[in-house]
Amino acid sequence: MDGRDTDLKKELDATLQTRRELGEEYESALVDSFLEKVDQRIDGAVERRVRRQLAEQQMAAARDSRSPRPTDSFGERFGFGIVSLVLAVPLSAIGGGVADLPGLLVAWAGIVGVNVVQVARTNPGLFAGRRRAEGKGESWDE
Repeated sequence: MDGRDTDLKKELDATLQTRRELGEEYESALVDSFLEKVDQRIDGAVERRVRRQLAEQQMAAARDSRSPRPTDSFGERFGFGIVSLVLAVPLSAIGGGVADLPGLLVAWAGIVGVNVVQVARTNPGLFAGRRRAEGKGESWDE
């Protein structure tokens, strides 16, 4: 028995002793008083349990929101990289053949841009953390 059960047992003993002293005419009032104390104790226990479960759920949600999760599987990322390299060959040939070095640079800028967008999409917090660290909370306009 823990302390709360001992207290409740003492309350019951006191209620029974009071009933013996006062008589049967006060029995319903004494029982109602004791049941009110039991209800309060149950309500307190339920409230503590609900608060604890709510806190656990909030902690679990906070842990889940902090852990980065890639939105694509490894196979999708690997496939995107392969397709990007395969397409880089003809794009480089076309850009270099049509406009020499500037055309080659534009083709590769497009390839790099598409890959950066893909990385940003699969790792949403990757660039946001770097921006906060560099700016230390300041806005870009300042």
